[in-house]
Amino acid sequence: MSQLKDTEHIEYIDGSLKLIVSDSHTFGTDALLLAAFSAPKRRNTVCDFGTGCGIIPFYWLREGVEKVHAAELQSLACDQVRRSVALNGIEERFTLVEGDIREIKGRLPAGEFDLVTMNPPYTASGHGIESSSKADKIARHETNLTLSDVFTGASYLLKFGGRMCICLRPERLTEAMAEMRKAKIEPKRLRFVSQRDGKAPWLFLLEGKKGRNPGLTVEKELHIEAPDGSMSEEMKKIIGEYKKD
Repeated sequence: MSQLKDTEHIEYIDGSLKLIVSDSHTFGTDALLLAAFSAPKRRNTVCDFGTGCGIIPFYWLREGVEKVHAAELQSLACDQVRRSVALNGIEERFTLVEGDIREIKGRLPAGEFDLVTMNPPYTASGHGIESSSKADKIARHETNLTLSDVFTGASYLLKFGGRMCICLRPERLTEAMAEMRKAKIEPKRLRFVSQRDGKAPWLFLLEGKKGRNPGLTVEKELHIEAPDGSMSEEMKKIIGEYKKD
């Protein structure tokens, strides 16, 4: 087994896949929601931008997708993902590209992907108090790339009709839709997420399709908790069964 560092532990993804997570590169509920929302088919060609610890492609593998791609800028996160891949012996199923997604041309084939996802930085450039840690700053603030960069990179990879899925805070919904359309990706499906019924949404999940005509479907809101405060049945299905080492 790959040697774990002091700040790392293993998450067992549904008891079958082992994912190394660390204090700097871990995952939250939003990543699981995005992975489930994107729902690629088994033989789809898929890529996760800014993959961090690799939770989204690992979730796809758990759900039966044959092969996955991921791109990540931070070298420590890439090392962590590579060790997770080696730990599971899935080198033939997992392609990792280390580098800036603004320089994705030539690194991955253009116009061949069915799906691209990203859990992008939630805070726009010039807004909010920046995190002190470099890893957190890159993950949470637009210090390295913008939504325009994200959608431009996705549009380069996607085939006609291919899907781009993201999650963001509700205050950035109109910005996300506008930038999607500039990249020739038409917003087609939207779902809001709230902690429980009656609470304001804290997240949205958005899917766009490259080259498609306008027409947006708004799906039923997703609730993290049931009325009694326990985890909702939908969340239980999304998370599945996994444990921590």
